[in-house]
Amino acid sequence: MIDTFKHKGARERLANSLPKKGITDENVIQAIRTIPRHWFVESALNDSAYEDRALPIAENQTISQPYTVAFQTQLLDLKPGMKILEIGTGSGYQCAILCQMGMKVYTVELNRKLFEKARSVLAELDCSPAAMLCGDGSLGWEKYQPYDRILVTAACPDIPEALRRQLGNGGKLVLPLGNLDIQEMCIVTKKSAHEFDIQRLDTFKFVPLKGKHGFS
Repeated sequence: MIDTFKHKGARERLANSLPKKGITDENVIQAIRTIPRHWFVESALNDSAYEDRALPIAENQTISQPYTVAFQTQLLDLKPGMKILEIGTGSGYQCAILCQMGMKVYTVELNRKLFEKARSVLAELDCSPAAMLCGDGSLGWEKYQPYDRILVTAACPDIPEALRRQLGNGGKLVLPLGNLDIQEMCIVTKKSAHEFDIQRLDTFKFVPLKGKHGFS
């Protein structure tokens, strides 16, 4: 894959537009400026890769709007080297942003085709996560718990108990919570094993989380 001056220019314009929309974390903006989003979309959509909108990918899924990626990432309140669990690898773009920011990322994707494609693109980009799993993200990934942060990139009907359990004390879980039509972006902060603070923010529309504790 290639990354031309045209791509870089479009990516620069995209990154420069984000502060006007409330993205203030310079590390997030720099990651958006660096990661070639066009590598994660179908070639027919190459010219649309740096428009600030969601785009279709394989298996009736989408690559999130760049603003949404930046917004969720900013909400995580990241510090270098944090251990992140990502639920819903999808195209791999969000994972690449987190890796670019120096995070130790563990990512889970239910769909085998998406999993294989994302793994291939991330390897070619030389931006591979700490570990990848093809499995039910609603169950989290117990093997590497606890996590400093957990990010869910699909709509959840409620907060999966496994994710509450696998989040370290003081950790943050960012997820879109609601029904199939609309969700509220939430920050769930773990105060103790049985105490969680939930902050509800803007509304979004994500594809549904599939799995035992997602939408069936």
